[in-house]
Amino acid sequence: MNELPHQILNHPAAPGWKTGFEAFLKEHPDLDTLEVILPDTNGVLRGKWLPGKALPKVFEQGVAFPYSLFGLDVWGREVEATGMHLETGDKDGVCWPIPESLKLVPWTDRKTAQVLLSVYDRDGEPFMADPRHVLERIVKKLQDEHGLTATCAFELEFYLFEESDGDWTEQPKPLFSTHLGPARQNMYALSDLEALLPVVDDLRRACEAQGIPADAAVSEAAPGQFELNLHHRSDPLLAADDVVLLRRLVAGVARKHQLKASFMAKPFVEWPGNGMHVHCSLGDKTGNIFADEKEGADLLGYAINGLMRTMPEALLLFISTFNGFRRMQPGSYAPASICWGYDNRSVALRVPASTPDAARVEHRIAGADANPYLVLTGILAGMMEGLKLKKDPPAAVTGNAYEKRRKRLTPWMDEAIDAFEASKLMKQAVGKEMHKVLTEIKREELNEFGREISSLERQTYL
Repeated sequence: MNELPHQILNHPAAPGWKTGFEAFLKEHPDLDTLEVILPDTNGVLRGKWLPGKALPKVFEQGVAFPYSLFGLDVWGREVEATGMHLETGDKDGVCWPIPESLKLVPWTDRKTAQVLLSVYDRDGEPFMADPRHVLERIVKKLQDEHGLTATCAFELEFYLFEESDGDWTEQPKPLFSTHLGPARQNMYALSDLEALLPVVDDLRRACEAQGIPADAAVSEAAPGQFELNLHHRSDPLLAADDVVLLRRLVAGVARKHQLKASFMAKPFVEWPGNGMHVHCSLGDKTGNIFADEKEGADLLGYAINGLMRTMPEALLLFISTFNGFRRMQPGSYAPASICWGYDNRSVALRVPASTPDAARVEHRIAGADANPYLVLTGILAGMMEGLKLKKDPPAAVTGNAYEKRRKRLTPWMDEAIDAFEASKLMKQAVGKEMHKVLTEIKREELNEFGREISSLERQTYL
């Protein structure tokens, strides 16, 4: 007789998990639906809708999803080269909820709650192709090897479009793009925010309801483009969770107002792309090490040097979509070369003007559609490498970095994949499981785009 699957031995949640969901259920006894959400390798949200009464079971027994979910490409298709599918029996992992992420979904008509999941095996060990566990491991390494923690904050750019029933084969028009006179950037225009006051108000209320620490909302450098800033978090995992949930929130609120929100890295040739800027500092028991009167400036320099040295091999973590590499072309307001500077928005690594205790690096490379867990993993790996080598960075760039002669970041996805695959440091940073999975997924996606014949080709050669 075959043995039955053994029971789960270890519940990985932090103490107090049961009290939290029981209090939530007591406050919302009429809960209709529970969304369980699992971000995959691309940051695409997979999951299930369950009846509200399933909440205790989810927290007490977990949710089953196949490990192979992390071997899907951006279209949700199995990438056989990852080795995660039928050849393994397509086994299920146990997905445990992240207690802090249990929140109501305020943009739905029926009373709905959502919770993020993370994947473990049946003994309670983390599944290391789960991007959240990849980040968790490097956060632990930062603490164990350097006695440091990271404080992080994200800024996210996105476009709003009129909702369309079309297939998006034609270039869409962003909001405010139809007007008299020349094309307007209308950067930081209050009028654009005022024109969307119901949307902006709903975004703010939804963030408050879900405990997402969003701050400033600004009209950005193109018509219909906006940016939302998140507060600093002393826990990088929660900072990345904020991004995942904020992107879902923005899309949900926009849909409620018959709009489409897109975090696509480069929707237009003529307008700036959407970036994901990450502010990061490191701290010990005394506080921000970059603020130390004696060593702070040196340590900040070491971290910057490490980020610059590792940038080419880590680029696939920051820009992981075919479209994202279009943002690396001139005119996208995206950094195109490996450089840094003080209070300079044309560089890849910016040291913002701030009080000494807020000294930090702003990492400006990632696209807004990148996986935030992997983005932070690449940033922390680079900073740790810099602290280990203890070498000063080259001179800071002043003026327009686009006009300086500096080593450029590749705008080609195949070169970024090759550099990532060949990197021993990246294999150590993300782990052998994620290193293989991400490489194979990205190669398959690149091949698929290579097989597509563009309209420009037909217009040129037919």
